[in-house]
Amino acid sequence: MLTSCSLTPIIQLPTCSSPALPIIQLPVRLRNPPVPITIKITLHRKTSVRGLALYSRRRFDRRNKVKTMTHQKPTKSIQKNLTQGPINRQILTFFLPLVIGAFFQQLYNTVDASVVGQFAGTEALAAVGGSSGMITLFLFTFFINLATGATVVISQHFGAAETDKVDDALHTAYAFSILAGLFLGIIMLFLTDPFLRLLQTPENLMEASALYVRTLMVGLIFTLTYNMGAGILRAIGDSRRPLYILIAATAINIILDLFFVAFLHMGVFGVGIATDISQGISALLVSWLLIRKTPGLRLSLRRLHLNPQTLARILRIGLPTAIAGSMFTISNMILQASLNQKGVNAMAAWTAYARLDAIWWMIDASFSASITTFIGQNFGAAKPDRIKKASRNVLLIELAFALVLTGLLLIFTPSLMLLFTRDAEVIHLAEDICRCIAPFYAIYAFSEVLGSILRAENKVLITTLINLLGICGFRAIWLLVIVPGGSVRQLFSCMPISWAIISASITIYYLLQQPGILHRLEGRAK
Repeated sequence: MLTSCSLTPIIQLPTCSSPALPIIQLPVRLRNPPVPITIKITLHRKTSVRGLALYSRRRFDRRNKVKTMTHQKPTKSIQKNLTQGPINRQILTFFLPLVIGAFFQQLYNTVDASVVGQFAGTEALAAVGGSSGMITLFLFTFFINLATGATVVISQHFGAAETDKVDDALHTAYAFSILAGLFLGIIMLFLTDPFLRLLQTPENLMEASALYVRTLMVGLIFTLTYNMGAGILRAIGDSRRPLYILIAATAINIILDLFFVAFLHMGVFGVGIATDISQGISALLVSWLLIRKTPGLRLSLRRLHLNPQTLARILRIGLPTAIAGSMFTISNMILQASLNQKGVNAMAAWTAYARLDAIWWMIDASFSASITTFIGQNFGAAKPDRIKKASRNVLLIELAFALVLTGLLLIFTPSLMLLFTRDAEVIHLAEDICRCIAPFYAIYAFSEVLGSILRAENKVLITTLINLLGICGFRAIWLLVIVPGGSVRQLFSCMPISWAIISASITIYYLLQQPGILHRLEGRAK
């Protein structure tokens, strides 16, 4: 351990014949001084004070290789050190921008569909949704979840105050997102038609659907770069500025949608171009923040690199999470295929209720991101007590949100359905779906909160396997073997049952693993 001592270097100025003035002590502050430093300077009559200041500052900086930050306005800290301070307030202030951002993301997607449907016709609307929507959703979900790996790694290093490792992870993650965006975008230009045919896209929609997917693939690099950059900012506790960027991108997307589709009549191509441009602006803004406006993080395009060890660690956490998230999309595709056999009313009922169901998933995903960052920082800082308290508190808070939302949906779903349809049968089916799903949101909260905690502590593989088997595997067996051709209520029963399976499994795994994890952290802290 370093002990405090006094260091008194003397700066010798050019001598002159004039008598010396009294000794003046000038305090000099280093970024991280190992010892306190006092500089004693002897002034002579012919020495200007301003010249002395410049001379001494330059000489001191040259010796100590420190850039002096004089006349710099104090800036409000963007980072949030989640390793100290009130736990609940920190989590909720981090959570709120995320859930608002999720709302704007939903608005982002809804506006695309609305503008196309209003100004380009039904076929164009089907081309933007349907099979092409499934392909783009699968890819975007995959890489958004993949960015979780970078968030966890950077948050752990940030919590441990390992600045060099934070910098290395930052440049590795950014380089990977750019390369992945370029590579996958080019590959998908050639694989679009085979994927659309695999999903049995109607021939009359093939051309428009392919055009829409290919247009989005051109801008895939922007989408991946923004999501990676936003994940990096959240890792250091900054959830507000990604929200501001998303709001700006949503506004730009709406304006461009209207311009390209309503004014220039460019159809699905116009919607794709609008999305690419708005995503490009998002990528530029988040990159600019990391390059110029984020203390503690300094992205340099010249220093982009791929550290194999760092990339392996990011992928070890992010890849299983991405696969699990993508499997959710695949299981929903299986459910949708079964539901399509029940006719137009069943499809319309689920389409309408899904807009209300999305509220829960926005809340759930925001809590997941919040607890992942919080646990990641405190795991890196070796603070088991804060991890224990936060785990309990976040679970209770999300359970409270789940119960409140359940009550509201059970009461108001019939009335809210009137916003989408006046068909009594459709409304009745939507009520059945609501009663089948909504009461079990609280059960799913266990799997999401506890699973996010384990991922932030590097326990990824088992939670991924549980999700794969419990969600995708079980639902496939349920829909294709147990209740093939069943009623709408029977089909949707696969959701709460699968949630119960994975929640019970992850809870048991958490109870077995968490005491050992906390015990090891206590050892590190000592």
